[in-house]
Amino acid sequence: MCGVGGILYKTIGNQGKSPVGKDLMKMLESMTHRGQDSSGFTVVGEDIDGDLVLRIWTDDPAQAADVLSMAEEALQKAGGVVRTRSAWGQFLRLTIDYEGEIPALAEAILNTPGVALHSIGETSEVIKDVGTPVAMDGIHSLSQMRGTHGIGHVRMATESRVDVNHAHPFWAYPFTDVTVVHNGQLTNYHKLKRMYEDQGHRFQTGNDSELIAVYLADKLANGDTLDSALRSSLSDLDGTFTYLVSTKNGLGYAKDQWSAKPLVTMETDDIIAIASEEIALRGVFNQEIDRVEPQNNEVMTWLL
Repeated sequence: MCGVGGILYKTIGNQGKSPVGKDLMKMLESMTHRGQDSSGFTVVGEDIDGDLVLRIWTDDPAQAADVLSMAEEALQKAGGVVRTRSAWGQFLRLTIDYEGEIPALAEAILNTPGVALHSIGETSEVIKDVGTPVAMDGIHSLSQMRGTHGIGHVRMATESRVDVNHAHPFWAYPFTDVTVVHNGQLTNYHKLKRMYEDQGHRFQTGNDSELIAVYLADKLANGDTLDSALRSSLSDLDGTFTYLVSTKNGLGYAKDQWSAKPLVTMETDDIIAIASEEIALRGVFNQEIDRVEPQNNEVMTWLL
């Protein structure tokens, strides 16, 4: 059992200035009974100093400073020019200027032993850690982040191990700005993973949710709209799933044919919010709003 949440602010004048981090924190904090192993967020639309923002993590706490420096050096050798740098513990956030191909940049970083690349984005970044949202906010200051939209997740691990790298959201290597949070289980994960690996895609975990991100990003890269990519997933993905996806300019969800994993939405002229439970949405809106419960085989998208 996990909890998912997402929010998008529609008002044009507030784009880039809305309290995405604060509202996602409130939503996920109210769902910690659904999972306390790890928490994570994607924040989209925050102003960055550079072409790209990257989030990097190392699994080696004893040598974290050295390993992260090696990853940064690899990035620079690949053509990245560092504009800003923030490092704490096992985490590194960089904004960079870069004119090359994203796969080459990602490969250069991931070839550094002990490194995981949590996201590359033009406007989005993934922040995730073990523990609850409140504990995570104390380390990563998520509630201070502003933007246009975002998604989040609280996890109760069922199959893959509990660590920072296996927390949600999952970024879609090697694309920018496509991330996913997921509640469910895919039964054709290994078959699809082998197919994408044969096409040159690289997976950083054994978590089936990572595959959904790669699946959607690949569809978008090949000309699908976000809506059509989500609709294709209803037949291409087997299992029980409810997932949310964020892109550079959109937010969406998909529910499988069984509709076993809960989802609730509330929407005004200014905001759309989505979560596993209604309690997560009530803290976002200051007026009474009817809830909508998406049904089986349902897809919905919102674009800025």
